[in-house]
Amino acid sequence: MVAQLRSSDAGSRELECLAAGIYFESKSEPLAGQLAVGQVIANRAKSNGRFPPSYCGVLFQRSQFSFIRGRSLPSVPRASRQWQTAVAVAKVVDQELKDSSVGNALFFHAKRVSPGWRLKRVASIGNHVFYR
Repeated sequence: MVAQLRSSDAGSRELECLAAGIYFESKSEPLAGQLAVGQVIANRAKSNGRFPPSYCGVLFQRSQFSFIRGRSLPSVPRASRQWQTAVAVAKVVDQELKDSSVGNALFFHAKRVSPGWRLKRVASIGNHVFYR
């Protein structure tokens, strides 16, 4: 499915934001990890007011994603296979074409950090741990 959906163009600003979140947070992760990161961003956008109601709003919410500086997305090498895969995974998440094992998780962090969150751990995929 990912191979069929790969593209250098996300098609909309919202999908570009979702793809950027997937790319910068998990581009070197297995597809399941990329799907999980995308699912968390989507879950936040659908959280009924707990988080901003759009993918871009979720990414640009203050102090949530370390790759965000100011109000613009960092540039990406659009011809790279990693970006095209992130776009495909964003489409899978947005169109709800495949469920992620993280379910309704709203948070994740890299395994190398230990934020001490008092949340329910729902999965560990690749280099990330997911919570709700």
